[in-house]
Amino acid sequence: MEHLPGWLSASLIFLAAAVAAVPLSKALGLGAIIGYLAAGIVIGPWGVGLVSDVQTILHFAEFGVVLMLFLVGLELEPSRLWKLRGPIFGWGSAQVLGCAALLAGAALLAGVPWRVAVVAALGLALSSTAIAMQVMGERNLLRTPSGEAGFAILLFQDVAAIPILALVPLLGVPDAAAHSGLPVWLEALKIVGVIAAIVLGGRLLLRPALRWIARSDTPEIFTAAALLLVVAIAALMQVVGLSMALGAFLAGVLLSESEYRRELETDIEPFKGLLLGLFFIAVGMSIDFGVLLKNPGLIALVVVAFMALKAVAIWLVARWMGLPPAERPVFTLLLAQGGEFAFVVFQAATGARVFSADTASLLIGAVALSMLLSPLVLIAIDRLVLPRYARLGVKTAEEISEPQDAPVIVAGFGRYGQIVARVLAAQGVRTTILDHDVDILEAARTLGSQVFYGDATRLDLLRIAGADSARLLVVAIDDVEQSLALVDLAREHFPQLEVVARARDMIHWYQLRERGVLRVQRELFESSLMSARSVLEALGHPAAEARRAAMGFRRHNLSLAERLRPLQKDRAKLVATIQAGRAQFEEQMAQERADRAALRQAAAEGSLADWSSGGSARRPPGDVRS
Repeated sequence: MEHLPGWLSASLIFLAAAVAAVPLSKALGLGAIIGYLAAGIVIGPWGVGLVSDVQTILHFAEFGVVLMLFLVGLELEPSRLWKLRGPIFGWGSAQVLGCAALLAGAALLAGVPWRVAVVAALGLALSSTAIAMQVMGERNLLRTPSGEAGFAILLFQDVAAIPILALVPLLGVPDAAAHSGLPVWLEALKIVGVIAAIVLGGRLLLRPALRWIARSDTPEIFTAAALLLVVAIAALMQVVGLSMALGAFLAGVLLSESEYRRELETDIEPFKGLLLGLFFIAVGMSIDFGVLLKNPGLIALVVVAFMALKAVAIWLVARWMGLPPAERPVFTLLLAQGGEFAFVVFQAATGARVFSADTASLLIGAVALSMLLSPLVLIAIDRLVLPRYARLGVKTAEEISEPQDAPVIVAGFGRYGQIVARVLAAQGVRTTILDHDVDILEAARTLGSQVFYGDATRLDLLRIAGADSARLLVVAIDDVEQSLALVDLAREHFPQLEVVARARDMIHWYQLRERGVLRVQRELFESSLMSARSVLEALGHPAAEARRAAMGFRRHNLSLAERLRPLQKDRAKLVATIQAGRAQFEEQMAQERADRAALRQAAAEGSLADWSSGGSARRPPGDVRS
């Protein structure tokens, strides 16, 4: 590869390593992160030596963490973030200070100088935001109590990295503690000014700028603008010595309520994934096996000791927070490992001469090994620990085992499925009802309904429920992914089954229609129309007019939804069609109102003319003559 430019050969090496290692790692059940770390070890200085400039790559790859926090910010509305202010500073400070105190105390008892003990403890108290957020996202834990608590703590750690990095030079040799020369109040003013600029800019400038760029109808320029936004904010935060990740997160929060939120997510997601992968590869390459091989016993002791001490502190914090017992093992492990900010802290400590380069290499190796071991330990927790929690206090039921032959299968017996099943039962239609919630089963049996326990997305249970001979499948499952999985299963194995499905929202409705499901009902659509009719009647509109208005809107909305279905991937045409359809419908309704008013006026004038000429029996309203 000596004839290739450096950037090209490096790109070739990284991509080849990732493509080879990650699928193999996932096939072995070890997860993508292990694959990236293993790829980094193989191509790094202590593997085949294809890449040597590890630190430069690591600094560049940290941008993956920045992009990840920007996307996390996009998912958080400011109101939700404000609600988390207590957990962020309460739980976060308890975790960082508790872990740091235990680690520093253990180091002092082992005879480590106090400056080294304090800096090492603060660095090791931080956790890997990249690994923790990725694992929680993959496991759909972000909306659970442990997910929200973990996010709050990780966000506090990003904030805490700033004072930790500011403290390091103060603990070092005075000559090394270089200072910018600015007074402290001026440094603080500069930091406040940058944060204020990001907040005000996000509120006043970003949305109009993105709107102007979007009007150019050039998708690649919008993607470039999204990346420019994140890079510029990260650079601003870096200039004033703040966390780039924190700045990107703040920018994401500011844009979380904008109309471009989904498009920004779509544009940045591929870059985030690639750069996060590069970050983990760089971490694997940064492990100094020379130091590890020189002191294998010491490095093993450091890794086990710091993860065990952190686990004790985090478990106590989890109990104090009241997290469900079944969620504590994964929560504890994800926060017990070392984090990417530890690399920055230990490098700064070496520069400030708080401790030697060998000590820094030892600690960096320990952090990298903890990140490498965490996915492996997570697999062990899944297989050995969590099943025990799953059996504690969880009600069980026997799965459906006797073959059924009813013409209708109802999957899901929640609020929606219950009404469908009861209407069918009232008409004498036999149904087989499946649900995998034991509490729902017990409640149904108490009320006299027969519901079978089973997961309808399992092919074997669906066959026992009679899917081979049934005519109709009612998909009343609450979870969107499970609903789509069941439809796919029915389409593949039981083509004779006609599917009637419930859609949670328009996106779900489109996904079902794309699968060929013709009978789809949006769960709140009809009830919302009934409420609209009630509002019109309460305002004095005749019942017939209120019904006509609601039914007109229903026809228009269903027709427009069908027209929009092919345009889901063309945002410009989608928005234009929605706006045109809305304007057309409003004009149509206005014309109908005018026509009805004219008819009423003509009718009133005709009645008045008949009365005044002594004509037929029609009289003005209120005439009570005999």
